[in-house]
Amino acid sequence: MTALAYIRHGILAAAMMLAVAKSAGAAPAQACVQDSFEGEAYVVCTVEKGKGDLRLFWKNANGEPYRYFSSVADVVRSRGQTLEFAVNAGMYLPDFSPLGLYVENGRELRPANLGQSDVSAAGPVPNFYKRPNGVFFLDSAGAGILPTQEFLKRRPEVRFATQSGPMLVINNRLNPIFIVGSTDRTRRGGVGVCGDGAVRFAISEDRVNFHDFARLFRDHLTCPSALFLDGGRGVGIYSPAIGRNDLSWHGGFGPMFGLVE
Repeated sequence: MTALAYIRHGILAAAMMLAVAKSAGAAPAQACVQDSFEGEAYVVCTVEKGKGDLRLFWKNANGEPYRYFSSVADVVRSRGQTLEFAVNAGMYLPDFSPLGLYVENGRELRPANLGQSDVSAAGPVPNFYKRPNGVFFLDSAGAGILPTQEFLKRRPEVRFATQSGPMLVINNRLNPIFIVGSTDRTRRGGVGVCGDGAVRFAISEDRVNFHDFARLFRDHLTCPSALFLDGGRGVGIYSPAIGRNDLSWHGGFGPMFGLVE
């Protein structure tokens, strides 16, 4: 075979490989991956802008809280779909009802919680009431996170919304209430709306403080807005791809985010 024939053969082979790759399509990126930031381990789940069907789940057709990720997965499967991943969607009461605003499929099922605290002023302020808390929402333009008072002023038309707190990152700045080097360390979960329009959920596998957790979203995941969802025993994730189906020590979860495919 001449040199020219070798070149032509190589070009033809490359073209055939490209055609096969295009017809097969690129393998979809895994939604949930193990990650690390400054020596701490995390699981990060990403929903790219305009892709996937991110929803909130609270009660089943009988009006009972799902409580378990597997219960949501079963219902989704019965509809011929797949639950790609799920995470706890915020703090909840002993009856598994949302502590704050909750909107599902355009219906407000719980109003915004504007209380200051549910404990004595002498005690520590529960996380939900640390200022400012905020609302994660999905509307026709995509995902957003706003401090609760700003959300209520705007009153956007939303399909899904959940209130939690405190805000972790506000307009690309860390919440000023956080203390560098704080010894208040526990497992934490949160959600951010990031610079590329993606929604990123993160849970810590190790105990971290608020300041470091907020920096994960701003400095590592490039999210100019981020909201704390829950911590301690309330942290949980469902992701068959990485072998996770966490259980809550509270006997179940309240509202849950789920990515449906």
